[in-house]
Amino acid sequence: MLRTIVHLWPYIWPADRRDLKLRVVLATVLLFAAKLATVAVPFTFKWATDALAGHGTAPLGPDNVIAWALATPVMMTLAYGGMRILMAALTQIRDGIFAKVAMHAVRRIAILTFDHMHLLSLRFHLERKTGGLTRVLERGRNAIETIVRMVLLQLAPTIVELVLIVAVLLYHFDWRYVVAIGLTVALYMWFTFAATEWRIGIRREMNSSDTDANAKAIDSLLNYETVKYFSAEAREGKRYDHSMARYEGASVKAYVSLAVMNAGQAAVFTLGLASTMVLCAYGIEHGTNTVGDFVMINAMMIQLYQPLNFMGMVYREIKQAVIDIEIMFAMLARKPEIEDKPGAKPLQVRSGTIRFDNVSFAYEPSQPILKSLNFDVAAGDTVAIVGPSGAGKSTISRLLFRFYDVTGGRILIDGQDIRDVTQTSLRAAIGMVPQDTVLFNDTIRYNIRYGRWDAGDAEVEEAARQAQIDDFIRRAPKGYETEVGERGLKLSGGEKQRVAIARTILKGPPILLLDEATSALDSHTERDIQDELDRVAQNRTTLVIAHRLSTIVGADMILVLDDGVIVERGAHHELLAHGGLYASMWNRQREAERARELLAEVGDDGGAPNRNPPPAVDEAVSAVELIQTADAAE
Repeated sequence: MLRTIVHLWPYIWPADRRDLKLRVVLATVLLFAAKLATVAVPFTFKWATDALAGHGTAPLGPDNVIAWALATPVMMTLAYGGMRILMAALTQIRDGIFAKVAMHAVRRIAILTFDHMHLLSLRFHLERKTGGLTRVLERGRNAIETIVRMVLLQLAPTIVELVLIVAVLLYHFDWRYVVAIGLTVALYMWFTFAATEWRIGIRREMNSSDTDANAKAIDSLLNYETVKYFSAEAREGKRYDHSMARYEGASVKAYVSLAVMNAGQAAVFTLGLASTMVLCAYGIEHGTNTVGDFVMINAMMIQLYQPLNFMGMVYREIKQAVIDIEIMFAMLARKPEIEDKPGAKPLQVRSGTIRFDNVSFAYEPSQPILKSLNFDVAAGDTVAIVGPSGAGKSTISRLLFRFYDVTGGRILIDGQDIRDVTQTSLRAAIGMVPQDTVLFNDTIRYNIRYGRWDAGDAEVEEAARQAQIDDFIRRAPKGYETEVGERGLKLSGGEKQRVAIARTILKGPPILLLDEATSALDSHTERDIQDELDRVAQNRTTLVIAHRLSTIVGADMILVLDDGVIVERGAHHELLAHGGLYASMWNRQREAERARELLAEVGDDGGAPNRNPPPAVDEAVSAVELIQTADAAE
């Protein structure tokens, strides 16, 4: 806990914010003033009681009229009320002044964690569920607020009040009261700490089940269409209910343990209260104390119960907050897998040549993905990479973007090792159209402008026209202000892909990376987009990861990748003449295309069903099998 507070202190006392430091100082002064008023409240109560009982009132005379008037029961009662108002006012003013400090600390650490999440590697994000990460951020943010509020607005004032009460007891009563209250506080705190430690394990279990349930809910809702495709609503409900059952059990344990702790705290404090009042009653019987003292010690003990109760709550809340925040701090302490080297300079793109020099890579050491790749992409050329599924094609794009570092060899752009330049400049030089486009839950204009944030509306719309999506956007009721929905689910696959293409066109990078960029488009739209991509790729170095071989017949060079090794390379006609893996893939795709055309012809027959279907139908059935075989091979 102390380590957590030490970590938080630079955000509470920020070196660059003099105004916040002043707030901390002012809040501290008000803290002591409020506690002095708090300790004075029982005294005014005692004086009012003694005045009512006839004790302590000065005899009336010409020299002490003012003193007598001030010591009347009415005046003492008014003083009691005034002190309570002053105590509350000072406390609330202190909290209001300090709120800016606390929330600024929450904001700074939250944005620091959020930015750090973006710095962590793709590997980190692929290994974790998005719902779980957002839950960590949310609970960590709340935990920071709890710790700052509890330590500085509850724990510190409670300690100050306990010290003042002990001083008052020594001055006004005797050491026996101090011993009684000291034993009460010690026993109370021991019981509270022991019970809280017991509850920590229950809290961990509750947090774990809560995170699991939240992650499952988000995962299921993000895959809404998939759930519907397989009529899996009941299965998803049972899966979520299983997590909620764990949460229910842990929550019941948490509430029961809280009830046990509250009952124990009340019993301990009541014993302490009774012992001090017995001492005072004994003093009244022997004439050493007044009724006002009896009322005062009762008021002081009752008043002490509040900070003591807060002390227990503070300990519980801080311990629970530390559990929540320790994951956030562990994430902040996690070193990014990919970092700029000290003194890294921006990438200088002169012509845009790319070289993979003996590149090897493995996600896991025991499973190599790429094995000693060597190829060049000359400035302005288009090189396509093809191969069966799992050959390592998409890994090449991830390495070029430096989502991972190569485990062997190097990747050069214009002779510069991409590990020696800043990541920001590297990614600014490359335009990416991915196979699976995920859009922000915002407008179409926002998603296109994401390619170059300072672009004007006219530039955004021109990029959309070049990507063949402007007409579709203008037909929408809200035009470019149309919301695309979560992950772009309101748009079709082809529309999302064209938004991604428009975004890259707007970015205008010297290097293009097309990762199966037209895979979600129909044949007609594919040809239109491919023509536009060919135009955009002119005078730009382009690396194409292709699924449909028909889209890369015009590439300057085609690399055939199989099991992480380049097994063939050459132009389209050269590879066909070679008769190897590329030719086999080409023939399969051509046959599959002819099969699709045959199926389309059969499906276009609008007549009544024929009990004796023509041979074309039998051919169509075979065509389906052929398409499935071709798709599986790719």
